Amino acid sequence: MIASPQTISLSSDTATAHFARRLGALLKPGDTVLLSGMVGAGKSFLARNLIQSLIGADEEVPSPTFTLVQTYDLPAGEIWHADLYRLSDLSEIEELGLIDAFENAICLIEWPDRLGAYAPTSALTLNLSDGPSDDSRQMTLSWSHPRWAVEGILS
Repeated sequence: MIASPQTISLSSDTATAHFARRLGALLKPGDTVLLSGMVGAGKSFLARNLIQSLIGADEEVPSPTFTLVQTYDLPAGEIWHADLYRLSDLSEIEELGLIDAFENAICLIEWPDRLGAYAPTSALTLNLSDGPSDDSRQMTLSWSHPRWAVEGILS
């Protein structure tokens, strides 16, 4: 059962980046964050800021739009950033190694609707949408695993 969704407003790109850093500080290998929303909603922006907060702000974090997956090594484990928009078949999920990554890495998955039955039930889902101003966003968080009922994510 999914927890009651909680919606927060992110008033600017700076607020989105701040949220990404707070969330990044809570993540550990085995955690999956599913990033959904329309094209341009801020999924890649949030993922890029989260990754940079963990590996160092000076690191380049390219979009995995064409490679499907980018990985980053950290002392505590790997980060996998996947953009599944161009996924053509569910069998590619296994070929990419995502099933193992869900168990052993921090995974950030854009376009999680492409995962089908492979979607981890313990994931945190962030659904982003446009806010009232150009760089503002609305974000709805939902989860079923008690791991995500952490006040630090929302404060």
